[in-house]
Amino acid sequence: MKRMTKDQFIQATSRLTMGESALEIAKGVLVDGKSQADYARAKHITRGAVSQTVNRIWKIHLKTLSIPDKYVEVTAILPEHQAFIVKQWEKDAQRNGK
Repeated sequence: MKRMTKDQFIQATSRLTMGESALEIAKGVLVDGKSQADYARAKHITRGAVSQTVNRIWKIHLKTLSIPDKYVEVTAILPEHQAFIVKQWEKDAQRNGK
């Protein structure tokens, strides 16, 4: 069973654009430990829809866990030569920081 703390949930969803209902479902399953099937019945949606919502947040959570302390993930659009440099920094950080 996939579980996370409330703080982990807040961190995983802080930059997501999701509807209130989807967030309620995901929090209920991941934080409160409620059944996906129960939410599917209560909200009159498929179990697959519930699972997709939960898995979206779970994947973000797992990715967050693999980022070392004092490191952050960034996304940027850069000219090729700058992107090359940033990728080199990333490789160096992976070799030296983890």
